Amino acid sequence: MINALLVEKNEDGKTHAGVQQIDESRLPEGDVTVAVEYSTLNYKDGLCIGPGGGLVRKYPHVPGIDFAGSVESSADDRYKPGDKVVLTGWRVGENRWGGYAQKARVKADWLVPLPDSLSTRDAMAVGTAGLTAMLAILALKDHGLVPGNGPVLVTGASGGVGSVATAILANQGFEVAAVTGRPESADYLKSIGATTIVAREDINETVKRPLESETWSGCVDAVGGAMLARVLGQLKYGASAAAVGLAGGANLPATVIPFLLRSINLLGIDSVMKPFEDRVIAWNQIAQDLPLDMLRAISSDARLQDLPQLGKDILKGQVKGRVIVDVNA
Repeated sequence: MINALLVEKNEDGKTHAGVQQIDESRLPEGDVTVAVEYSTLNYKDGLCIGPGGGLVRKYPHVPGIDFAGSVESSADDRYKPGDKVVLTGWRVGENRWGGYAQKARVKADWLVPLPDSLSTRDAMAVGTAGLTAMLAILALKDHGLVPGNGPVLVTGASGGVGSVATAILANQGFEVAAVTGRPESADYLKSIGATTIVAREDINETVKRPLESETWSGCVDAVGGAMLARVLGQLKYGASAAAVGLAGGANLPATVIPFLLRSINLLGIDSVMKPFEDRVIAWNQIAQDLPLDMLRAISSDARLQDLPQLGKDILKGQVKGRVIVDVNA
């Protein structure tokens, strides 16, 4: 028997989440069984803990789109008992049971060996949010982003992706302008490397002018919507924006003029189906470029029984930084 956060749906269509003991035989089929040590909390997890957001196909369900732990058994030669591994994405925790349990069973192709310098707890301080942030930064650098060419804008900066992106960029020598709608987060953002705080209301309004002053050398955008449209008109010539989220909406009320007259780039970032080789590169870069002391400073701890409330909180934008879930606590 193992402990798990089980989400069940009533006959009236309402869901309820709570910690239960379940038999290990109920785990889905897979090549590798992992003794989970830590998971984490993402926006998708909040959806899956609550109403599902269209992500959960079948109930009862165990959410948790990320986990890290030790291989317990493996039918794949790439992994042996005791190996430290991390999993993010692949729709695990959405349409397949995920990491909010003491054990998980998955396909070997979905796992990534954990870099030696990262603990399983550190890996979950990173999680999908941190992996996405690093993929965004790698894409921006592939398209010419270099330090010293002006500030890099990070929207939704006090969230998971934004926090890690701010910390990595600052550690790599970039000037970071952090956008937040919470004035009380300013000290936190400066403590992880932001040099400038931009109030959300100053950049969230759509303007009639398709081009404004060239301000940003790049952007990691977790908001989308009107804010991203506004940012596109403020990018410097040849600069890029990496789109990683849509907290501000899926519509993009923009024009093609910044693309035509300033040769900017809009880069789409996906971490769910990212190939194995790209994941390994990103995780190794994270181990090299994300200062662990700063990573731990932006993290807080939780238990499985805390998740029903935390799931509600993250959907309301009330979670700051990264939440690490000790599934065995």
